Amino acid sequence: MKPNNIFKNQSLEFWANIKLLNQRLGYTIKISKSNPNGGFIIPTIQQIKSVFESEGLNYSKIINQDNTFTEFGQLIIDYMTYRGNLLINFVQPNLMNKDSAKETFYKLKNQLNPQIPLPYNKQKDEKKDYSYLTGLVNILINENKGNSNCDFDPKELTAFTENGFPIRTLSRRVDGAFPSVINPIAIWEIKEYYYTTTFGSRVADGVYETQLDGWELWEARENIGKDALHYLIVDDHFTWWVKGRSYLCRLIDSMHMGLVDEVIFGKEVLTRIPELVKEWKLKQ
Repeated sequence: MKPNNIFKNQSLEFWANIKLLNQRLGYTIKISKSNPNGGFIIPTIQQIKSVFESEGLNYSKIINQDNTFTEFGQLIIDYMTYRGNLLINFVQPNLMNKDSAKETFYKLKNQLNPQIPLPYNKQKDEKKDYSYLTGLVNILINENKGNSNCDFDPKELTAFTENGFPIRTLSRRVDGAFPSVINPIAIWEIKEYYYTTTFGSRVADGVYETQLDGWELWEARENIGKDALHYLIVDDHFTWWVKGRSYLCRLIDSMHMGLVDEVIFGKEVLTRIPELVKEWKLKQ
């Protein structure tokens, strides 16, 4: 999923206010039987005033004296509304559970019969099986990359070089790189949590790790003119939608801040990955 150009790369001042309001008011409306989607919080003028007054802050850049939103304030409300609608209408329907991911993976595997190693999950006994989402991504890239190289399992850090000399190295290993982790065109991380029963710190940490990578790529782009397309691919309906909707908001924020080029959700990989690989090949 691509970011919306209206909200892409807004000022850090914009994101400071988004984060403040979500920190104080929350991100989500609780899911209930009468409200199965739960919904997402869109602040009212009075709520914004209360937050700013309780913090000893000035809200004049957001709310006019006549109790209407300024242009900046309306942009904040428009973004929060957009983010909530996007999550309900696009992200949630694309998230798969374990059974649907397994069915989708095996259908594609049997159809294409890929001649590449496919990774297994870290489960034991009857839960031991392929990593469904990673397998889907690898199969789709392999099917569309032609003769291009691809590192499906980098075991080293991503680095940028100039005249054969390393000038930047990222802090974390990624899950895949095209065509290589050295001066890559694209890198990606995959977060699949089909066997997770709670939303623990490991899942939350994954969001912030992606942001760290994004800031390091931003620094390289700004200071040495080196860059790589950066993708996050996630799935599991229970983990992200039932338990972690506030972190879905953070993922959408990260994408619009420019810290990740795209976040790809669940079965969206089936259509988006082939398109991306074709774009990567044109950059070689």
